[in-house]
Amino acid sequence: MSRPSIGAASERLLRTSALSDGIGRLRYVSGTRQEALERLGIHTVQDLFLDLPRHYIDLTCVTPIALADVGTQATVRGVADKVKVKQPRPRMKIVEVSVLDDTGVLVVSFFKQPWIADQIHEGDVLVLQGKISFSYGFKEMKSPFFENLGPKDQAGASARILPVHAVGEGITQAWMRRIESSAVADLGDVSDFMPASLVALHGLMSEARAIWQVQFPHSMAAAERGRRRLAYDELLLLQLALLTRTRLESEGLAPVQHIVDGPRAAAVRAALPFALTDEQDAAVSEIFSDMASPHLMNRLLLGDVGTGKTAVAAVAIGAVADTGTQAAVMAPTSVLARQYAEKMGPVLDEAGIRWALITGATPEAERRTATEGIQSGAITAVFGTTAILSEDVNFSHLSLAVIDEQHRFGVGQRALLRNKGAGADLLTMTATPIPRTLALSVYGDLSVSRIRKRPVKGAGIATKVLAPENADLAYGAIREAVAKGQQAYVVCPLVDAKDTGDELDDVPDAMKAKPKELHAATVTAERLSRDVFPGMRVALLHGRMSAQDKDEVMGRFAAGEIDVLVSTTVIEVGVDVPNATVMIVFDADRFGLATLHQLRGRVGRGKISGQVFLVAAARKGSPARKRLSALEKSSDGFELAELDLSLRHEGELLGYRQSGGVALRVADLAEDTDLVQYAYVDARNVAEEDPALEEPEHVLLAQEMRARFGAYFEEVERA
Repeated sequence: MSRPSIGAASERLLRTSALSDGIGRLRYVSGTRQEALERLGIHTVQDLFLDLPRHYIDLTCVTPIALADVGTQATVRGVADKVKVKQPRPRMKIVEVSVLDDTGVLVVSFFKQPWIADQIHEGDVLVLQGKISFSYGFKEMKSPFFENLGPKDQAGASARILPVHAVGEGITQAWMRRIESSAVADLGDVSDFMPASLVALHGLMSEARAIWQVQFPHSMAAAERGRRRLAYDELLLLQLALLTRTRLESEGLAPVQHIVDGPRAAAVRAALPFALTDEQDAAVSEIFSDMASPHLMNRLLLGDVGTGKTAVAAVAIGAVADTGTQAAVMAPTSVLARQYAEKMGPVLDEAGIRWALITGATPEAERRTATEGIQSGAITAVFGTTAILSEDVNFSHLSLAVIDEQHRFGVGQRALLRNKGAGADLLTMTATPIPRTLALSVYGDLSVSRIRKRPVKGAGIATKVLAPENADLAYGAIREAVAKGQQAYVVCPLVDAKDTGDELDDVPDAMKAKPKELHAATVTAERLSRDVFPGMRVALLHGRMSAQDKDEVMGRFAAGEIDVLVSTTVIEVGVDVPNATVMIVFDADRFGLATLHQLRGRVGRGKISGQVFLVAAARKGSPARKRLSALEKSSDGFELAELDLSLRHEGELLGYRQSGGVALRVADLAEDTDLVQYAYVDARNVAEEDPALEEPEHVLLAQEMRARFGAYFEEVERA
């Protein structure tokens, strides 16, 4: 076997180093085309290579028009015979194209896209992908995807696979292919950063071949093999970045080895209003094992609504008290922080453990007393919001940081809390059901404990999907509930009618309607108070209100002084009013399943069963309606989370636009479950063998990890 010459090897290294260069260095990229690519998020050569086609047109699987079955999806290749523009009514133009092949005629219609008439000329060869229908004696396609291969004498007849990228103003599919093709030809033959042992272990393509095959595949099977190689790269690098962050956070620290079999922990357990379930006991054992070890704890406690994560955290605080150190519990809202204090406080009191509550609304004198007790060590447990991170809150010895709904905090905020106590263990908790693959990948640096069953079953929740015209059924349920002395929530996606919908943090852009089509809380509250529930006490709650105003409204609602609370998803996490029994969610198809599941967990928490009405205009049989129907049938948050992941991108599921996380570009967590597991195991093996990735076979791996996911740990390095 011949070896590459030194010259060839150096050329390959030069091409590899060019991956981080700006796209302006590429052929055909300058001016408006460069600006167009950058608007698509493509700034470097590597960005271009990792901009995978959203789908392919497989010209090796073209169906003759005569053999294309009605009701099926098909790829057809033919010649444009006639191009007509029709206008059956004002502001409705239809471009109609007759397409011919050797077997028949296909009528293709494009609605409200008059510019297509300028893109297709008689004699052009077209490739069309779409659903075959039948009307007026002809087979039809309505608004299909199409590709114009040019005049018949220039189009060529060779079978091939065309990549179709997401493009925008300033760049066409043809130019995108030309740029990708030249870039792959000039710079695609790169050195493989992945250790050869891992490539061989999983039977993966080389990186250079994977780049070529995803952009210009020889077959659809080759395209998928190339994508899987790039997906594995992404997942492994993410895992290594997370492990690097954990290593940097723990460098030079001496973790506290907590006493986990002491009297205070036992007293907390005895003071709980119920005996711990087997799952809760298992979670406590896992947490105690971490807390007693000579290593920092990084554990995620997953538990559906009402599964008793609070009780598990309280027992952990008992171990902190036995050790003579301190614990901090940070929640995303002051309402939730206060609820923690109200639920855990009496249990800690009975166990002889002092605690304090600090939020932005804490009176100055009360805050001063609390901070003095925290600094002296007299106070063991602190509940609060990000107010805990203030400079005046100094712990005597913080050894346990508990963060609730941790994905709602930025990486910097989590690091700040942990930095309040060098060597503090970290326990994060969430009621947002997270699929297993998502937990392994995005939270791969955390050990995971799960609680599925509720220790105290509520009265239950009945969920029903309604069309907007049937909303009166939901209004009737609220009237009946209020007449019995109960309360209700009405949830809207927007705060104000002027909003664009950008604040829908778990909704893909493609699913967002125009603002006028979505319910705004301010407008809805006024309408309900005036027209639908006159005489009822209707109040408004949303995230733009001050912390003090939100607390005041929630306090009144909890006290029974408000009948109907019109709100945004600010009530999603933790709000606990057992007397609330009915909920209406407007525009429910605009939310993810996890959010809707969280929202409905706000009712049926007491002795009276809850009713949830999901009002949505989604048609029966549509993907959105199927998602909502799943909520009617299932109350298992983890089951719904798996379905949610199969329907939406993981970044949308976690609300990355708010939390500043890094979304995956190539990997599909719903489809690549085996790759997620491989990457999880492989990253740990690599990190155990070479924690700093300093060995020769890991140097390129470390460089690539830093280039793609350095944001995960650069903040820790700076600190």
